[in-house]
Amino acid sequence: MFNMEKTLIYLDPENIKNSIELLEVAEQIHAESDFESYGVIINDSAARQELNHFDYIIKVQNEELKNYDPLAVTDIMEEIENKYNFDSIIIPATHFGRMLAPRLAMRLHVGLVADVTEIKKDGDELELVRPAFSGRIMAGIVTEARKPIMLSVRQNVFSYDSPLEKNVKIIDFKPVDYQKGNIKLLESRKNEISYDIRESEILVSGGGGTLKNFEEIKLLADNLNAEVSASRKIIDNGKASRNIQVGQSGKTVSPDLYIALGISGAIEHVAGLKNIENIISVNVNKNAPICSLSDIVVEGDAMEFVKKLSAKIKKNKKQKN
Repeated sequence: MFNMEKTLIYLDPENIKNSIELLEVAEQIHAESDFESYGVIINDSAARQELNHFDYIIKVQNEELKNYDPLAVTDIMEEIENKYNFDSIIIPATHFGRMLAPRLAMRLHVGLVADVTEIKKDGDELELVRPAFSGRIMAGIVTEARKPIMLSVRQNVFSYDSPLEKNVKIIDFKPVDYQKGNIKLLESRKNEISYDIRESEILVSGGGGTLKNFEEIKLLADNLNAEVSASRKIIDNGKASRNIQVGQSGKTVSPDLYIALGISGAIEHVAGLKNIENIISVNVNKNAPICSLSDIVVEGDAMEFVKKLSAKIKKNKKQKN
């Protein structure tokens, strides 16, 4: 009897859209096989039309259950796996996903490849690629036959684009037993960074060439209604929060416009740039690696560019008014 392969994707309320994009990962893993896609969602009211690319949605509704209780969610995911026996389990590498994935892998006694950025498949051999040594190299990990294959996937790397809509079947899952965690909110603080660079349409990004004046690039970002991001060199020198780092050891971004100021474009940084429509690079070295990827290259000092372009934008705005 033919058994169709099955994949399970955890739909994190932190980023439902990105979780759905992981269907592309499932497509690549099961490239030569027909498979059924299952999404599991806990106490969330995502619109049904958002989920119509799945074959099945497993819904867990329980007001006593907190979405971000890793102990309870691990118990529930383990129970779901034991019932359906998936061939692959895919978890987004969100803040919560990075807590959930290793716990679940331990429970299921399987390996976990974390923070995957690329899938390579050659016949029956599946290779999962992820950053290693703080993003300095990319490591390819070949999976063994033991099922389920488990991986967490870096956000904003894969994009699922399928016009096919399915008649998604809803499974109301009632867990038999789960352990409630003892997490209590003791204090909350407002994040100094109020935006997520992965959602930005325009990013003004500073690198080593702006190290002495990094704070000043916000002037250009404000004039363009953009957000600020940074390379690892800026972060390592304590000039900005790691929340706005672009690259293998930071975040992967896909803005419409990326302005790279004083960024050389080492492979670790370029790996964080995906599906960007336009790149403008400003560098004293016109042969810097990032220049070969750019639509427009400005040879010169990044901070001088910031001041002159900001002044030009302000002048144009005044003329229009």
